[in-house]
Amino acid sequence: MDDVTAVPTPRSEAAGSARTGRLSLAVALLCGALGAAVALLATRQQWSEGTATVAGGAFPLTARGSDVTGVPAALAVVGLAALVAVFAVRRAGRLAVAALLALSGAGTVVAALLGASDSAALDEKAAEASGDTSATVSALSHTAWPYVAAAGGVLLLVARLLALRYGRLWPGMSGRYERGGAPRPQRRPAPVDPDRPEDLWKALDRGEDPTGA
Repeated sequence: MDDVTAVPTPRSEAAGSARTGRLSLAVALLCGALGAAVALLATRQQWSEGTATVAGGAFPLTARGSDVTGVPAALAVVGLAALVAVFAVRRAGRLAVAALLALSGAGTVVAALLGASDSAALDEKAAEASGDTSATVSALSHTAWPYVAAAGGVLLLVARLLALRYGRLWPGMSGRYERGGAPRPQRRPAPVDPDRPEDLWKALDRGEDPTGA
């Protein structure tokens, strides 16, 4: 007996594309939301610490991510806005969304990695504490939080790649509205034929008077 190879039908292909679209959308939303949340959380944590020497002696100083750079937090918000915009745009608009996600992710990674070795924030605090603009910190050390923020940026980049690859398959807002926000005209029911009992019953089910009186 000859082997019979199943040929995919248009309906099965459409169903497969729909499943792929839903799955990729869910993963993109998860990566994007998690990446933005991680970047925002990381900027609120301590990134560096050191010791400043003033007339009264030496005292410790610390700097949070937001003291070092405000870029990751700002771009995380942009990334979240881009994820929300996914549902409001189609086709070319989703390419723009992918570009925003790429900007958010790459910018977050670069800013976080630059901040991992930054000492300017602590030097500024040392100058304020001592009243000497040339004051600097000693025994400078950094935490792992800048790299956590960079990981959040990588997740935003993953969401961008998914938007670029599968964005055309993602569902959008309800098609109930045409472009410009105008509702689609509803179809009027066909005229009732008094000689057809089924038309009379359908009219009664809709709450209409089939006699036209």
